[in-house]
Amino acid sequence: MSKRDYYEVLGVTQSATDDELKSAYRKLAKKYHPDVNKEPGADEKFKEVTEAYNVLTDKQKRAAYDRFGHAGMSGAGANPFEGFAGMGGFSDIFEQFFGGMGTASQQRRVQKGADIKTTVVLSFEEAVFGTEKEVVVNRYDTCGRCKGNRSEPGSETARCEVCKGTGEIRRTQNSIFGQFVNVTPCDRCHGEGRVIVTPCKECRGEGRVRVSKPLMVKIPAGIDANRQIRISGEGEAGPRGTMPGNLYVNIVVKEHPLFHRKENDILLDLPLNIWQATLGDKVEVPTVDGNIELDVKPGSQNGEVIRLRDKGVPFLQGNGRGDQLVTLRVTIPKKLTEEQRRLLQELARTMPREQIGKREKDGDDKGFFSRIRDALGSN
Repeated sequence: MSKRDYYEVLGVTQSATDDELKSAYRKLAKKYHPDVNKEPGADEKFKEVTEAYNVLTDKQKRAAYDRFGHAGMSGAGANPFEGFAGMGGFSDIFEQFFGGMGTASQQRRVQKGADIKTTVVLSFEEAVFGTEKEVVVNRYDTCGRCKGNRSEPGSETARCEVCKGTGEIRRTQNSIFGQFVNVTPCDRCHGEGRVIVTPCKECRGEGRVRVSKPLMVKIPAGIDANRQIRISGEGEAGPRGTMPGNLYVNIVVKEHPLFHRKENDILLDLPLNIWQATLGDKVEVPTVDGNIELDVKPGSQNGEVIRLRDKGVPFLQGNGRGDQLVTLRVTIPKKLTEEQRRLLQELARTMPREQIGKREKDGDDKGFFSRIRDALGSN
């Protein structure tokens, strides 16, 4: 991809003065600096405007560029950012223009406390309808004695002698573009500018203590296994009184002896004997809302599914519920009394055998009466 014209990048004419170049760069660098602009591609634009500025403010390089274009930048100076690790050089330029905006202050970003995790085990019904569960978390909490400021109550802090109370260490380094100032947080006071003289007796100057704390966690209706619930601010307290992290609750759901879940539908296998499937029946079916009476139609087939509307799992996001899908499982008796065998044999003789043969020939599952014959051991 070819580079854009440096003058076009900065939005200036070829006759632009150093002051005009500086003003244009100041505006664009402030707009695209990665510590300020988090939009995708902002860092690339910042590199582009910095490269253009560095070339056009160097009289020798600008003359070569005006005569030969980008081809004149080959060899020495081909990479205007050579000698800088990562974005350090950019931040130093930014420091010169904007007095530290986005550099030292960014490096002293508040470090929040660590996130912690725990696990909650739910019954099938609790996952369906929601509940509240108590969990006990072991974590660092803000010290109650010093309220997180790390000093013994009533004592004073002292100015850091390493950074003279600024919280910053400034180091000047030379480069091909001149001198740049590298600003880092002070290692002695961690960027605070003050040091603890008398540490808190409770937390020993840490600002936090280890505790076990019970919490009530609200479980929403419809949650599924392997989901997480985030509780903001219930993680560990941050170091030196900074903001706490978050608590993440992992969800585990026990298996149910009858029900299985598929997204928001509940699956149930309903066993029927051959007489119920053939003649029809009214049977009691369990649901998560309680037992209901189900009308099994005469001639119901094995594997047939009956849908019970709104008897499934509530939708986690939104209103309504899924369905309960009842799959009929017709069972064939393995043992018969002599009377049952005689009656079934009489029934089998009344059935049209050619239909049974046709289903078997076509590769279908065995028909109902074909299975009866198998159960009877008849030829």
